[in-house]
Amino acid sequence: MDEDAGDASPPPAPPPPAHVHAHAPHHLHPVPAPAHDPAAAAPSQRDMSASPTSSRSVTETVNGSHRFVIQGYSLAKGMGVGRHIASETFSVGGFQWAVYFYPDGKNPEDNSAYVSVFIALASEGTDVRALFELTLLDQSGKGKHKVHSHFDRSLESGPYTLKYRGSMWGYKRFFRRTALETSDFLKDDCLKINCTVGVVVSSIDYSRPHSIQVPDSDIGYHFGSLLDNQEGVDVILNVGGERFHAHKLVLAARSHVFRSQFFDDESDGEKSEVDESDELREFFIDDMEPKVFKAMLHFIYRDTLVDEYELGASSSDGSVFDTLTAKLLAAADKYDLGRLRSLCESYLCKGITVASVASTLALAERHHAMELKAVCLKFSAENLSAVIRSEGFFYLKDNCPSLQAEILKTVAGCEEQCSSGGKSQSVCAQLAQLSDGGDTSGRRVRPRI
Repeated sequence: MDEDAGDASPPPAPPPPAHVHAHAPHHLHPVPAPAHDPAAAAPSQRDMSASPTSSRSVTETVNGSHRFVIQGYSLAKGMGVGRHIASETFSVGGFQWAVYFYPDGKNPEDNSAYVSVFIALASEGTDVRALFELTLLDQSGKGKHKVHSHFDRSLESGPYTLKYRGSMWGYKRFFRRTALETSDFLKDDCLKINCTVGVVVSSIDYSRPHSIQVPDSDIGYHFGSLLDNQEGVDVILNVGGERFHAHKLVLAARSHVFRSQFFDDESDGEKSEVDESDELREFFIDDMEPKVFKAMLHFIYRDTLVDEYELGASSSDGSVFDTLTAKLLAAADKYDLGRLRSLCESYLCKGITVASVASTLALAERHHAMELKAVCLKFSAENLSAVIRSEGFFYLKDNCPSLQAEILKTVAGCEEQCSSGGKSQSVCAQLAQLSDGGDTSGRRVRPRI
């Protein structure tokens, strides 16, 4: 709600100076104050009035979404009324949230014939106000999704208040089970639920009477134009026979490796020669593909990655090592481009699966991508039984045996559980068998990574 500050009434006029007669005729002028009198230099009260100010209270929602895939629905049936499958927690508005799916319903008295779905506050919080939406996705491609939205009713009932951690909002009778199992929402024994949370936040916007909006930085655009136009180029980089013209200062400013090659003692640098046709120094790079170097130049000048479809391109066997992103990560490691390394790590992180995590872990270890490595280790620990049966796990045994040990170290209490005959004993036994060169069925697997 806008709150406009009004103008204050001016204060009463000060009493006349002591040296002016209070009842002097109006045709007489007051005697000027002496020059040394401070009152002569002081501005009037009206001159000192401040410019009008304003403030604005803004209440809005910070929105975020999460897709919860329930694979193996038929196996989850029968787990019992009131028991649920929980999604991974996700963050929206500074709080953690989770989706709870009850295949046999939440309460026996009124909804045992229904599946129930709820959104739960999974972190500490008091009186958290939010709007919610749960969407059961139609997997036939017809787009007839089942939507339960609190956003549409916000004007009627307002946001829902979750009092404390564990508070939930959702539907006990989300969908009748018999109808669900014959619908297009269930495909290949899999359900997909989209959850949207809108956390209500309020702020006070203090604005000056006049303000100027500063646009986002466009330095990447201008430096990119410099590369595209080839203006002022002063070096040639020959990569696999393909020649790239660039600017020494730009490359040197971005990478100390280039700076050393261009301006330091060149006895240990890349081999180079002078091109007699244009008298530019030409440096030869033999351990990189032209398309990878081109993508690296794109980053150096524009500070962004190339288009996403290029990043995911790989050879026919689908190996993560053959993707442009993986090769770009290697280039970032060679030329010590920290931000490029982080961008590649973030992109590769999105594609981690049981089938790819082992090779991605090996890639991260090879090119010092520590954040990506940590994610791979955590993912492997959380999905250990499946990961140790993957072909990539045998690649680690043959090429990076130390990483197998690191995976086990991230499994909390693995050794204690093994010694006490706990659940992880079977996992450890499988690992022992795998170390002898077979899988759990006795086969010898030689993967192609």
